[in-house]
Amino acid sequence: MNRKSLLPPGLYRIYMTLPGHFLRLTRRWVSKPRTSWALILLVAVLPAHADVADTVQSVKPGVVGVGTFNPTGSPRASLKGTGFAVLDGQYVVSCAHIFAKPLDSEKKESHAIFIGRDRQVTVRAATLIATDRARDLALLKITGDPLPALKLGDSNMAREGWQLYFTGYPIGSVLGLNPSTHRAGLAAIIPIFTPVAAASQLNARTLRQAKEPYEVFELDAIAYPGNSGSPVWHPDTGEVLGVVNSVYVKGAKEAALSSPSGISYAIPAKYVRALLEQALPKTP
Repeated sequence: MNRKSLLPPGLYRIYMTLPGHFLRLTRRWVSKPRTSWALILLVAVLPAHADVADTVQSVKPGVVGVGTFNPTGSPRASLKGTGFAVLDGQYVVSCAHIFAKPLDSEKKESHAIFIGRDRQVTVRAATLIATDRARDLALLKITGDPLPALKLGDSNMAREGWQLYFTGYPIGSVLGLNPSTHRAGLAAIIPIFTPVAAASQLNARTLRQAKEPYEVFELDAIAYPGNSGSPVWHPDTGEVLGVVNSVYVKGAKEAALSSPSGISYAIPAKYVRALLEQALPKTP
């Protein structure tokens, strides 16, 4: 009898992809009467891999638009990037560069987050409570009911070659408040500062980076300005491993939209943890 026929229907493909030591074990058992039940138990203890489509649905509710709200402006709401809820759902992490421009207090302009879908958008006030401008991270406190929070993963465990995903608003709200999810290969884990060839190439930014070097994730993915603040997450767990903050631009700044390079960068989640610990020292 063909040994394959002893396996329960639907398990042959799983059986053939088991690691070597599991294969040897199952082959040893395959001639015994209790083969089917033994293999079922063996497969049951193997780690399960989530369907990415299911993980997307669990991540999206915690992703929001971030920007400003001006009650007398036209338009009143301005979506400038992406953020995601953390901790108890009352806090949102995003990128500091989104909030670099001072608010117009005379026009009662305020920071805001945007939630909802399509054209059904709710604007909620937000307060910028902490920034790490060196690493381009920002933390906001929001009003109203808590949002579904995303869990921060251990970015120190990330490995080059992993296939990750990020969710955000690459072109803002042009097509409504509908977040897009993109796959991103973790191409490299590199230091933010690269020594320059000559002193004439030094500027305030490179000097700051040289003084406080840190790691960034280089992603093999196309991102756009609206993706700033997008969570980079693991497909099996949905845990956030990084925050998209910049793209490599081949020419002028406008080229980020017209001719994207396909190389983007993200700040590892360990720096988000550091910001949370600094801003909210009593938070577990």
